Parts: sequence; structure tokens; C-alpha cells
Amino acid sequence: MTKTFAEVAFTAAVKAAQEKMGSRAAYAAQEGSDARRFTLDEDVRAFMQSRDHFFVATVSETGWPYVQHRGGPPGFVKALDGERFAFPDFRGNRQYVFVGNLSGDDRAAFIFMDYPRQARLKALARIHVVDKADDPDLMQALALPGYKGHVERAFVATIEALDWNCPQHITPRFSEAELADALAPMRDRLASLEAENAALKAQLAQR
Repeated sequence: MTKTFAEVAFTAAVKAAQEKMGSRAAYAAQEGSDARRFTLDEDVRAFMQSRDHFFVATVSETGWPYVQHRGGPPGFVKALDGERFAFPDFRGNRQYVFVGNLSGDDRAAFIFMDYPRQARLKALARIHVVDKADDPDLMQALALPGYKGHVERAFVATIEALDWNCPQHITPRFSEAELADALAPMRDRLASLEAENAALKAQLAQR
């Protein structure tokens, strides 16, 4: 856990709950240590940029949290530097709840998942909405040739805190592409056995 994540997430109410449940002492020790501060280092960048989806939460002016799934081909999330990453806004159902919430409160919470490896990255960030016409260079950097999604705008997230979360209770799941790679040797072996079987049948038929 990074020091900044504790600074942002561990409010007085959270600390009171930790005290009641018996975990406060352990977390207090971490907060007082030289726990590293956040950075989009090489590992974090590689993880984010290899994801094909993430979950993100914002809050409306009425105080209701709103959680969205955002997806695209691997690479649709781009790390810009040590503090920022960006992603395109593909046209969807056109409710614009996410965009509307950001106009009143630019804070957001992200969860990036890697189910096969049971890895989870949490990020707290402030988001800047960028219209297509305002930053052509950013739009070019986020371009995904061949992908069907229509980009309406972009979002640039400036990280406030990061935390690699506990892998417990993450059920391993595999995408079609991941399964294809894992099953390729089995399929090759099956094809070889089928060819061998067909050859043996042909030899028996000639007797």
C-alpha cells in the first residue's frame, strides 16, 4: 500500500472502523513508515496498458456513487507520464452520467483487474475532460486503428494514490484470446491424433 493511498482513503471514520475491528495498529505502522508514494512506474504502466477494461466510480451532486465499466482493446488506456494516464470516451448509450458527474466533482476511483493472475490495482485520481477538437495530439495518441468504437472525447486522469490490492477472493477468469493461447497445444495434439487415426483407418481399409 502506498503512503498516499492511506492519506486519501483512511478518513477519521475509516480509522475508527479499523480500530473497532482490530486492524488499526497494523495500518498505523504502515502510515508512519517510509511507504513509497505513488508513481506510474514501469510495472503499473504495463499493467494498465495491457487491460481491456476497468471499473471507475464517480459521485453525483446528490451524493450518489456511480460505477461504470469501461472497455476497449488492450492498449486503449495510455500512460502519459509518471502521474497521468488517459483513455478515450467511446460513444455508448449517451446517458452521459460519467461526464455529468465529473463537471461537479473531478474525483474518481478506478479498479483495474487481471483475473488469470488474480491481480487488482486501485487508483484514486482527478479527471480532466478533453474535447476532440481541443487536443488533436492526444486524440492521435489514443487512436485505435481498426476498432469500431466511435471516440467522442478523452479523459486524462491525474493520479492521487495507487494501491495493489489483496488477491484473495479474485476468481480466475479467462478471455477468449487467453483461452485460445492456453488451449493451442491441446488443439494441435488433438489434430495430430485425428490425422493419425484417419491414417490408421485408411490402412485397415486397404487390407
